[in-house]
Amino acid sequence: MFRNVTVGLDGSPESTAAADWAAHEALLRDAPLRLVHAWLWQQAYTYLPLAGAAVPPVDDQQEEWGLRLLRETAARIAERHPGLRVSADLIAEPPVTGLLAAAEDADLLVLGSRGLGGVRGFLVGSVALAVVARAKAPLVLVRAGERAEEQPPTGDVVLGLDLEHPDATVIGFAFDAAARRGRSLRVVHGWSLPPYYGYGGALDAGLNFELDAHARRGLAEVLRPWQEKFPGVETHRQVVVGSAAPHLVDASRDAALVVVGRRSRRSPAGLHVGPVTQAVLHHAMAPVVVVPHD
Repeated sequence: MFRNVTVGLDGSPESTAAADWAAHEALLRDAPLRLVHAWLWQQAYTYLPLAGAAVPPVDDQQEEWGLRLLRETAARIAERHPGLRVSADLIAEPPVTGLLAAAEDADLLVLGSRGLGGVRGFLVGSVALAVVARAKAPLVLVRAGERAEEQPPTGDVVLGLDLEHPDATVIGFAFDAAARRGRSLRVVHGWSLPPYYGYGGALDAGLNFELDAHARRGLAEVLRPWQEKFPGVETHRQVVVGSAAPHLVDASRDAALVVVGRRSRRSPAGLHVGPVTQAVLHHAMAPVVVVPHD
């Protein structure tokens, strides 16, 4: 199967926003767009605009409802983007396994995620987190209201970079995303004192200056070959003390996209996405891309 941008639909406003964002991304990549719906959802909802209510379809109607959802979404996107290749597939599997299977053939998997009510950011459900933690393809979470084709994002692409594990897949994705959008790339790296320095080290201004300078040199060295590969991408480096998470969340206010990594490994407690990525997923105000890497 051709590589594509795949978006998971469930009939919610969030998945509608994800489909719009995915269509815009597919155009940027000159790639086909694939719409998928895993119809064995535990809770699938039909949205009634006039009633303003969500009604779960009867079990024996879920397949028909899913087919109609795919047809209507495909027709709407095709009307807005006549040159975009759009396909649609109904997957008779539970959501996590169905979406993971769909991601196997995708360059990018896109899902919707609810906003946190009056607090801006994401509410990442168990399905989305399970897929984020296990997908082999980069995964994007999009909030409702991100109508990419109507209001193209104008901010920079933001990359959270861990210098202990500066994976080329993550860095390359961020530079490529910035280049496709014609945007600058803002790279955020956070450093902390090694644990063996103890409390006294935190009070040593000379030591802090030395470690900060070391981090800045390391960041410049890691980015240098990528800046040579993408000379048209203006790059801004931001080195901060402590976790990069709050700085990435703050940068997301004006960002077109936030890119973070996820190491493909299991912890003793099972699959996880890491504390920085977890914080960004829940609180960022722009679409977030999670790129798996070794």
